[in-house]
Amino acid sequence: MTSAPPIDRAAAAALRHPEKRNRPDNPIQRKPAWIRVKAPTSAAYHETRKLMRELNLVTVCEEAACPNIGECWAKKHATMMIMGDTCTRACAFCNVATGTPKPLDAGEPANVGLSVATLGLEHVVITSVDRDDLADGGAGHFAHVVAAIRAAAPSTTIEILTPDFKDKPGAVETIAAKPPDVFNHNLETVPRLYPTIRPGARYFISLSLLRDMKRELPSLFTKSGMMVGLGETREEVGQVMDDLRAADVDFLTIGQYLQPTRKHAPIDRFVTPDEFEGYAAMARGKGFLLVSATPLTRSSYHAGDDFAKLRAARDAKLAASAAG
Repeated sequence: MTSAPPIDRAAAAALRHPEKRNRPDNPIQRKPAWIRVKAPTSAAYHETRKLMRELNLVTVCEEAACPNIGECWAKKHATMMIMGDTCTRACAFCNVATGTPKPLDAGEPANVGLSVATLGLEHVVITSVDRDDLADGGAGHFAHVVAAIRAAAPSTTIEILTPDFKDKPGAVETIAAKPPDVFNHNLETVPRLYPTIRPGARYFISLSLLRDMKRELPSLFTKSGMMVGLGETREEVGQVMDDLRAADVDFLTIGQYLQPTRKHAPIDRFVTPDEFEGYAAMARGKGFLLVSATPLTRSSYHAGDDFAKLRAARDAKLAASAAG
């Protein structure tokens, strides 16, 4: 019996990220003990993976090489990625493939709704690639997916993690017409690092999207996340927190950046668990309803439990205001 040929990881990365092919290699650092995770092996993990393949669904868990995939899929938690697996942008931190996307799949909303109902999810997170090629950036497709989930699984709460809809007027209103329970858009990093880390995005456009969604639907929970370990300073992270609170964002997530390949942005340093605790304390002091700040925190990590905490925190805040 002949063994399979070894995987040429460099060639695979070049196909997945053609825009990064000519970039210099950045050595991948060995992870510290506090950030290592075991490879997924559970039966529930494989059941979840099988269902995603049967329904022809894409998950950001796989496409972005999330370190928490084993834990989440073992619990039948998956963040579904709509509108294909190919992004029109080329962020320096992201492992999602870059290129020209395929046309939208008109059957995708129904398939997402079916999968949510089949898994019996109490809470689901839906994200997407950037689709700058679409007139509305995909806002209408998000709305169709939310409507399909509401029809197939009425008791499921829905969180959407969207692109910035840059130069796509009307996107906020389209989503507000079929609103989720949580609207999430990640700032990802501090403004100074946008030109190298998010070259296709603009910090204040992302911030304005979060502000505009809250103004359109004041009762909607809003959420944003960022990575640390890219070279930002503590003061810059604090300024991002202030900007998010000025936009009335409720929930902040902060996690360690992990370099997908040698062609991606290098890790400046591994932020320690104690520093993450410090960031969490800082964010709570600035008034966020909820904060998750750990090395392995990702936008949709423990999203269902966090949604319950968000509601409880808002209820407690309203009760305190009424009593005062």
